[in-house]
Amino acid sequence: MTRSAKWTLVIAAVMAVVLGGFIVELRDAGSRNPDGTVATESTTDQARERRDADTAAALAEPRRRADLPPCPTGADGPEPEALRGVVLECAADGTDVDVAAALAGRPAVLNLWAYWCGPCTDELPAMQEYQRRVGPGVTVLTVHQDENEEAALLRLADLGVRLPTVQDGRRQIASALRVPNVMPATVVLGSDGSVAKILPRAFTNADEIEAAVGELQ
Repeated sequence: MTRSAKWTLVIAAVMAVVLGGFIVELRDAGSRNPDGTVATESTTDQARERRDADTAAALAEPRRRADLPPCPTGADGPEPEALRGVVLECAADGTDVDVAAALAGRPAVLNLWAYWCGPCTDELPAMQEYQRRVGPGVTVLTVHQDENEEAALLRLADLGVRLPTVQDGRRQIASALRVPNVMPATVVLGSDGSVAKILPRAFTNADEIEAAVGELQ
């Protein structure tokens, strides 16, 4: 091999490493929108609900650390029609959740996020404070939209956020409700199952969430 050919290979290898690191950095940081959300791609068809590595045994310790409450079971009343047929895993214990049934009969606030999303990390504690303020009459459910369930559980544990959470690596809820491809995003459902608001923006405190969500019925 000539010296010029060797140098060509070396340069190509260096560029591959640099570009690879750049791609990872972009995924971690996200493409930040003016409102603080992170732009994402719609990956419902290609993505998986969870990684092969996220077995029940592998998730046992992260689940213990996260100490999440059980997922909601719903109440008497209409189900959100758009979510019928969507069955996801409850991050707290791995059980299946019929999402429409779980959200029936009472107002709900769905917070769509991913473990690698910086604005989501800032927003989750605010969502927990919002839930504390509004009480059990409103269901606040977080929806993790990445296949790495272990990372989600560890993120929640680190933040001390203990809200009911479903694992939605294929972004089925976002697709069913036609939520823009940004994170975090918040969806407000009325007690009649209707979509009251879609809020594709980041919140920094519970006051902002209360003002944006408004009165729930």
